[in-house]
Amino acid sequence: MRLFLKITSYLLHPLFIPFAGTIAYFLITPKYSPLEVQSGNILPIFILTIIIPIIFYLILRNLGIVSSIFMPDLQERKYPLYISLGLLLMALFKVIPNNFTIELHYYFLGLIAALFSALVLLFLNFKCSMHLLGMGSLLMYLINLSIHFEINVTIAIAIITLLSGLAATSRLYLNAHTKAEVLIGFAIGLFTQLFTVKFWL
Repeated sequence: MRLFLKITSYLLHPLFIPFAGTIAYFLITPKYSPLEVQSGNILPIFILTIIIPIIFYLILRNLGIVSSIFMPDLQERKYPLYISLGLLLMALFKVIPNNFTIELHYYFLGLIAALFSALVLLFLNFKCSMHLLGMGSLLMYLINLSIHFEINVTIAIAIITLLSGLAATSRLYLNAHTKAEVLIGFAIGLFTQLFTVKFWL
């Protein structure tokens, strides 16, 4: 069980959330999206939100600044959050405007707000679960897309809800977080996406 939940923690790592939301958008949207628009968003976002953070993690690990990809210590989390915020801002202002999609714009804006909230909590000596923050963001974004495009994506929403529960179980079972840290992380993810709805829904 422990091995399964540890693998789950890797597979549902928050690192994949920005890219997962981008893929979800292009799979769900009924709008015609030329291949140039899709590749113009997907490839740069993949590089900025997955490849570059992995490189930064390896550098920080070699420098002894972080000890694990899950960053259990409060201080360890600050540097990756600074880097993630910078990369998401770069995607928001440099990548998305070139192939503008309003839904992705506000998704990334919500993610930036969520990370900033998590960073503020770190300075208050509270570490919310980044796994659940990511899953909450993705879940609310799928709900928003479903309402916006009037498309039934109930199965996808159900799967993400199930995976959110699995992520919460894994973080609690592995003693990575308390119940409060898991719940607050999930709530931050949900509400930061929900607050963007009035601008594009």
